[in-house]
Amino acid sequence: MIDLSRLSSVQEPIVWIPCTIILYAACTALYQRLNKAPLANPTLLTIGGISVALLCTGTSHKSYFDSVSVLHFLLGTAVVALALPLYRNLNRLQGRCIGMGSALVAGSLVSILVGLAVVLLAQASASTILSIAPKSATAAVSMEISRLIGGAPAVTATLTILTGIIGAVAGPYVLDLLRIRQPEVRGFAMGVASHGIATARAFNESEVAGSFAGLGMALNALLTALLVPPLIRLVGYG
Repeated sequence: MIDLSRLSSVQEPIVWIPCTIILYAACTALYQRLNKAPLANPTLLTIGGISVALLCTGTSHKSYFDSVSVLHFLLGTAVVALALPLYRNLNRLQGRCIGMGSALVAGSLVSILVGLAVVLLAQASASTILSIAPKSATAAVSMEISRLIGGAPAVTATLTILTGIIGAVAGPYVLDLLRIRQPEVRGFAMGVASHGIATARAFNESEVAGSFAGLGMALNALLTALLVPPLIRLVGYG
């Protein structure tokens, strides 16, 4: 006899992978049609659409996550590929290294300390405190940091994605309000503050902005991994 449960598990990737890709393509088309309005961010719309689809079909997040695992593998290669546009714009780094280094340290520290201050004032549980500290690093890094310091990686992943979406949606408005026009500065700020999702948004502005966002994302992931453990010990949770 045919094992129906096994057949179902085989069919799930066939359903969810094209569903995710088609939905993202549709959301991207809508985003372009709306003149790249930040509130129409395709990542945000796709997450909402997939969430509705999972609820309507009764599919668990774990089942969906396992079904689209190939997309997670491709996401890793896409992050590595960010080195190519950065290489083409290396000349723009001249004279900016000290300023960017200072912005990186300030941005990383503020992100960690503000998150810790909020949960400490709210008298959150130790697990929540340990989970929120690495939220501004890219998801793969933040989840691993969370696991190593005793946090809940699933909670960290949720907070990381939320941070990325807020940065991608609100970041351009904030930068416009501050009259920051240079693509290098805009991109680097978005990458440091809101990692991969904001980096994708920066590429929609220009290749230069996206390149510097990718650089900011990578450097902030490294610095977050170095800063979080000692800061956690400093506040008494190490």
